[in-house]
Amino acid sequence: MTVKIPYVYQYDFDYATLETVSPLIRRITARNPSGFTFNGTGTYVVGHGEVAVIDPGPMIDEHIEALERTLSGERVTHILITHTHMDHSPAAAPLKQKWGAPTFGFGRHGAGKIAEGKPIEEGGDMAFEPDHHVSDGEIIAGPGWTIECVYTPGHTSNHMCYCLQEEKALFTGDHVMGWSTSVIGPPDGDMTAYMESLEKLQLRDDQIYWPTHGTAITDVQPFVQAFIDHRQEREHQIMACLRDGITRIPEMVPVMYTQTDPRMFPAAERSVLSAMIRLLETGKVSCSGDPTTQTIFSLP
Repeated sequence: MTVKIPYVYQYDFDYATLETVSPLIRRITARNPSGFTFNGTGTYVVGHGEVAVIDPGPMIDEHIEALERTLSGERVTHILITHTHMDHSPAAAPLKQKWGAPTFGFGRHGAGKIAEGKPIEEGGDMAFEPDHHVSDGEIIAGPGWTIECVYTPGHTSNHMCYCLQEEKALFTGDHVMGWSTSVIGPPDGDMTAYMESLEKLQLRDDQIYWPTHGTAITDVQPFVQAFIDHRQEREHQIMACLRDGITRIPEMVPVMYTQTDPRMFPAAERSVLSAMIRLLETGKVSCSGDPTTQTIFSLP
């Protein structure tokens, strides 16, 4: 369940929407709506006077202008990146140039997989390299605010959530979105890591989630459990397809995603592939070759 927080004060720029959503948090939503971004990318500003910016967003001139207008008279001291998809990190460069603020993130695109010795094909914001590489549990602080880094690989291998401790508010990036489940696309996306990261959030005491896409989430534990249940149901659907003789992922997707716009089927195929790799790793299915190609899958 998602809710609209009563505190919200909204102001519309020509090309972005500014909302004050809590005493310490403002959100500027870029007007880049799509089947992947919902209403647009939400850039968060934490604090007042000396502030942190979380996910500066896409390289859209009007969005960057809205950020600069919002922060006129203030100083950006930290730029935090949840991950390096093109709607999250590119605007860090002009913000860094204007304010001289350092950037923080787990690492460059694919960093988590590269650390494991696994090659990653190019994609995402390949130009971004954080000034400071942060790790799980690291604390970043400014006047009146304290942020804990929470490493959550899965959607990407460099995905980092950030918790504003004063409000027990977790900025979840694309790990937990407020309108849809995340696309988990190999080789950088990893379903096993994603599920483990969801389970990790269940052990925390966060009171509210602020996703980059969609509205706030206040019933956080049931919401995360619903995501886990959903992914497990997808695995059951894959097994059912195999029992029915449907052996290729492009043939499975229309059967599994009956309520999904067919234009989103290529993205769905990536998530099914990631689920299939998880099933292969656990020995629940087998395949005739490289699972990333048009492979025939089967039950063991």
